[in-house]
Amino acid sequence: MDIILLQDVEHVGYKHELVTVKDGYGRNYLIPQGLALIANGANKARLKELQRREESMEAKRLGEYQEMAAKLDGQVLRIGAKAGTSGKIFGSVTNIQVVNALKEQFDLDIERRKVQLPDNVKELGTYKMVVALHKEVQPEVTFEVVAE
Repeated sequence: MDIILLQDVEHVGYKHELVTVKDGYGRNYLIPQGLALIANGANKARLKELQRREESMEAKRLGEYQEMAAKLDGQVLRIGAKAGTSGKIFGSVTNIQVVNALKEQFDLDIERRKVQLPDNVKELGTYKMVVALHKEVQPEVTFEVVAE
């Protein structure tokens, strides 16, 4: 089934992109949730206008995203977590903790969905994550999990 995405959907595609998904996924999840439209003739014609508007808005925001990336470049984000004596933390580091730390330490408001953490951050140490601000601006940020 061909659909037009109305929002960025992880592992599927970006906003206003024409993608092919399995029929059940499109009909039962993406379309009812308001994340996509069926790619018929009328919607494809509407897509061009939506893309044109979105590109002009994103061009304005691109500079802002590049400033955010420059602010993060070379910085080390510190995240405090409760840990045992062996260095294992209780639970794991989540996107919400990272977003809160970015707000506190660098005064940046970033959506939690844009933060891509490595799998299972469950020990103290230094890790790298990707902050997907825009298709063209995806800085890699180093973060350190320290004991509280």
